[in-house]
Amino acid sequence: MLVDGQWVEDWKPMQKADEKGRFVRQVSGFRNWITPDGSAGPTGEAGFKAEAGRYRLYVALICPWASRTLIARKLKGLEDVISVTVVNPKMTDQGWEFGGYEGADQDPLFKSQYMHQLYTRADAHFTGRATVPVLWDMQQNVMVNNESADILRMFDSAFEHLVPSKIRLYPEQHAAEIDELNPRIYNMLNNGVYKAGFTQEQESYEEACNEVFAMLDELEARLQGQDYLVGNQLTETDIRCFVTLIRFDAAYHGLFKTNRKQIADYPNLSAYMERILRLPGVIDTVSIDHITAGYYALKALNPSGVRPVGPAHIEQLIASVKQS
Repeated sequence: MLVDGQWVEDWKPMQKADEKGRFVRQVSGFRNWITPDGSAGPTGEAGFKAEAGRYRLYVALICPWASRTLIARKLKGLEDVISVTVVNPKMTDQGWEFGGYEGADQDPLFKSQYMHQLYTRADAHFTGRATVPVLWDMQQNVMVNNESADILRMFDSAFEHLVPSKIRLYPEQHAAEIDELNPRIYNMLNNGVYKAGFTQEQESYEEACNEVFAMLDELEARLQGQDYLVGNQLTETDIRCFVTLIRFDAAYHGLFKTNRKQIADYPNLSAYMERILRLPGVIDTVSIDHITAGYYALKALNPSGVRPVGPAHIEQLIASVKQS
């Protein structure tokens, strides 16, 4: 991680733990918002007007948080408005690296070798982990935001005057329900798998694992007789849920020891996951190769670096969607 702009230690999956050994995720530090007219958003400073070709999104295809933003970019038709750079899926001792893997890009702006160099370019005294996604302003050469939830909301509304869309991921009439459900899914499932996989204490592992499957059971029941989680229409809650589901059987079930069931054992969740995967452009944001290469390269969890060849049902699903 970086301390006062200097890299001080090799990357480790356990960022921080509480008194019971529970995994604690770092809070995002750059929280400016792109808005239609450049006025200030809910957090941060003004000065980031929605303009085509001004912003670049840095992502890792392994990362569920980054994939949220990629999916929103696809669904909202922003491919020609916001450019993308994909980092290497395998975490190095200095964190995310550019290039060196099929489907990974070099940094086109500054020729950086590591993502943390982009962070110190944004803030010479930055302290923390250099995470993705990152939304970069190429006009001012500053980091706009590194919080995926914020970027998801920005992509939903900030560029509507440039690229009108019939899709509304955060519809006003369902905002209260979305805001109630999102943090529960995040705490119990999205981050829950990490809390199970990264802890070093049996008690906190079992606590996290129980929460993961309690939420999966709840979502399975919620989807009975409906296509989507809120208002039976596609919303950001579905995107936030999907990015964990599509990685679950391939990575979290084995590597993170959340192995009570697979998503394949949940008929409603399986159909729901496939439904979202078949939405226009979503398949382009999913790389099982990057996902398994990245997760199984985590030396603290898998010292040998050997990764599984399956699961076959996920490979078959991906192939089926690509052929359709």
